[in-house]
Amino acid sequence: MLIILSLALGGILVPLNARIEQSREIATKQILNEVNDGLLGFAIRNGRLPCPASATSNGNENPQGGVCNNSYNGYVPAVSLGLGHLDAQGYILDAWGNRLRYAVAKASSSAFTTTDGMKNAGLGVLQSELLICASAIGTTASSCGAATSLTSISNNAPPVIIFSVGKNGATGGTSTDEKANLDGNAVFISHPPTPVEATTGEFDDMVIWLSPNILYGQMVNAGQLP
Repeated sequence: MLIILSLALGGILVPLNARIEQSREIATKQILNEVNDGLLGFAIRNGRLPCPASATSNGNENPQGGVCNNSYNGYVPAVSLGLGHLDAQGYILDAWGNRLRYAVAKASSSAFTTTDGMKNAGLGVLQSELLICASAIGTTASSCGAATSLTSISNNAPPVIIFSVGKNGATGGTSTDEKANLDGNAVFISHPPTPVEATTGEFDDMVIWLSPNILYGQMVNAGQLP
């Protein structure tokens, strides 16, 4: 009887856990999109994108514009963006309780994070150095190399990348692809989730990026760009 009961409970708990994880993924996607919208609003209001928050800046951008201290390896500056879902130190969290990460381009003398920097640089030459690759295998510190590139290396490269380190954020991040998102360079990895037994290991990071054309279009409409 106990064996039957255990089997029955196991059959219930497995799909329940799957539904819980699915709801967390949906919630995290919504939070990432809120951050994306907040960044657009910030750029429209200030004529620039914010610098990332550091581990000690309590959710504020560090510094307040100009040359950022940690362009590729920082946190979402949630306090500067006026966002919710914050922990006690001011950092925005995903549905697993991990702080969301944020990278911003520092090309053209930090034009993206300097007030009027994009306007002064000119849209014809302004170009981000951030890259999204489908795998860390074959990449270098500045290019996708042999890996498939998911974004353009021309003027359409994303000025901003936002991501969650996923369910395994507290204990994971050890696979080749997940390590690449935290190694402090301009190359990031995004692909569907993979299990621990996959060739490159577990990957559950959730990565989104901002199209420069959406950013420029919004800023032109607001009069921040010519």
